[in-house]
Amino acid sequence: MSANVTVLDTRTLNRATLARQLLLDRADLPALDAVAHLCGLQAQEPQEPFVGLWSRLRAFEPGTLCDLLVQRRVVRTHLMRRTVHLVTADDALAWRTRHDAMLRQRVLGVYRRELDGVDLGELAAAGRETMSDGEPRTMAELTRAVADRWPGVPARALGEMLIAGVVPMVQLPPRGLWRTKGGVRNLPLATWLGREPAPDPSATNSDAPNDASPDGSDPVGQAILRRYLAAYGPAATADLRAWSGLAGLPAAVAAARPELVSFRDERGRELLDLPDAPRPDPDTPAPVRFLPAFDNAILGYQERGRIIDDAHRGLSVAGERVVLVDGRVSATWTVEQDTVVAKPLRRFTRAERADVAEEGRAVAMFLSDKASERVRVDAS
Repeated sequence: MSANVTVLDTRTLNRATLARQLLLDRADLPALDAVAHLCGLQAQEPQEPFVGLWSRLRAFEPGTLCDLLVQRRVVRTHLMRRTVHLVTADDALAWRTRHDAMLRQRVLGVYRRELDGVDLGELAAAGRETMSDGEPRTMAELTRAVADRWPGVPARALGEMLIAGVVPMVQLPPRGLWRTKGGVRNLPLATWLGREPAPDPSATNSDAPNDASPDGSDPVGQAILRRYLAAYGPAATADLRAWSGLAGLPAAVAAARPELVSFRDERGRELLDLPDAPRPDPDTPAPVRFLPAFDNAILGYQERGRIIDDAHRGLSVAGERVVLVDGRVSATWTVEQDTVVAKPLRRFTRAERADVAEEGRAVAMFLSDKASERVRVDAS
């Protein structure tokens, strides 16, 4: 790498991340376009994507996202990092097969001993046969239907592998609808959408993914790389791997490199980016933003120092909702009845406290639909 490569400091990377993540200015985007731009939203907590989109879009209405789920234009499915994500139907179909081997390996990382001797191809066939009637099933119902073929194997291990590993599934509404509680009912992705996931040219072996397609270019990986950089760049390949769970996509990176630009961070890591992607001035003001639990603006990187201090890194995996002040994680927040309570992680200035309180009142209104005079925000 050339000694003349530009070094991007932490604040510059912070502002780039905020811009890509629609957190500098709320965007005038339809919800579907925002979900696509963000490469999905982590969604194991069903209500959190609503807060994530409200914090990013200028005129977000929860009913719009509900309609997209019911209309099958967005889906809830296991994808990046084997976590439940809310993604567009098109992305689920385009990306799922590319993630298959990673998803299986991550389930095996938890249940390898329990699944020893289980032929995963046979398990997938049994699951598909059970689901061929088009009826959604809970994990318990699905595992009961196949358990007699693998006596002694714990139901949880079979269920996790079926739902997250070998049969692409979606979680059906009402799961994930606004202010609606619903258990997880699963249906094959292809059944719900009426289309099979796209084949992956790199999948030459079902258990050991090859990062290159036959011509060495990995077109699916390249598409994922470019989409990731549009929403998260500039970023290192280790960041891409941490976000996706995939093994770095080396063939995709190599093939796309001539079309990318290169920087370094202050640690000396190479950062790749799209040439025309926004990289705002580091002095660009950053408004207060209330983020949901497990927001990918934080989890989408291996090196998260651009947005959260190392001392607070654990918050990002513990399910804490966080508040960005001047672009950085500076508080946690909870809801107690009709009150949004923000708990600072550092001392706030008077102006910062006022800004947190103002945005807290706005998020409280969004969550409760109650008049502002009935909402108290404690930002102390």
